[in-house]
Amino acid sequence: MIDLKKPRRLDALVRERFTLTWGRARDQIRAGKISVGGRVELDIAAELPEDAAIVYTPNARRPRLEDTLLPPSAIRYLDGDIVVVDKPSGLLTVPYEEGDRPTLDVLLRAVLSRRCKREGSSTGRVRTGVHVCHRLDRMTSGLLVFARTAVARDRLKEQFKEHTADRRYLALVHGTVSSKTFVSHLVADRGDGLRGSLERTPRWIKPRTKTGKTAITHVEVLERFGKATFIACRLETGRTNQIRIHLSEAGHPLVGETMYLRDYVGPVVAAPRLMLHAAELGFVHPGTSQHVSFSSPLPAEMAAMLEALRATRP
Repeated sequence: MIDLKKPRRLDALVRERFTLTWGRARDQIRAGKISVGGRVELDIAAELPEDAAIVYTPNARRPRLEDTLLPPSAIRYLDGDIVVVDKPSGLLTVPYEEGDRPTLDVLLRAVLSRRCKREGSSTGRVRTGVHVCHRLDRMTSGLLVFARTAVARDRLKEQFKEHTADRRYLALVHGTVSSKTFVSHLVADRGDGLRGSLERTPRWIKPRTKTGKTAITHVEVLERFGKATFIACRLETGRTNQIRIHLSEAGHPLVGETMYLRDYVGPVVAAPRLMLHAAELGFVHPGTSQHVSFSSPLPAEMAAMLEALRATRP
């Protein structure tokens, strides 16, 4: 089994390193006094490596929430029609239930509103609006495009509906995987409350429907380790949790997976987050009709995980 140190909660690390009480440590985190890897971290339960670079600045001003969770560098491209954002892990794209906050769409509107006021625009109401065209799971990081006009929204949504947008993900999964294409029919409820493929539903479960939405994932192996494999996934379709479900049903759940573990019983590689990143995004620009593409580097947690795996490669 790969020997990686189990991550620890941020409040515990802050308490120990800076000799604070539990209450004081948590208060200082919530007040924006703690930064990790150069970025303010407000989540007291964030899981980090034992040797994470943590800085305590007692006199730091409380940051704006949108600046903390969505720094300026997260906006990869912006014009009058679209905005491309590099979403951090742990942030919902949009609310699923009442009370879900903060969410990426709300934070993005706040950032654009402030930018609009700073630039002195007279069309702030239009320029600060964003329309959701596709989504990423809460724990998945990477590239998303939002539309800034209704026309751009409709044109982008059509591309995602027709599967003409290019999307490439990087992922780390358990076990030894081979390059292949996964094809199945996904349903929201297999009959046991779980989203999954009709073809892989256990025999003792009676599906609620006999039809599902076709899901196609092309997997390419990039690097193999003893108990894990680094892969690239290209989506031909874009169903909810498609990559996570396909790999889990094949017996190779993603490293950091907490929901789609299915019946996996092999050795588990500990991870601070879901190891899935939307690294490349391409589409036809709704305003210029030109094809545009964007890329996002691996987030620090995934890069560190790969380095640790390489160091312990059999």
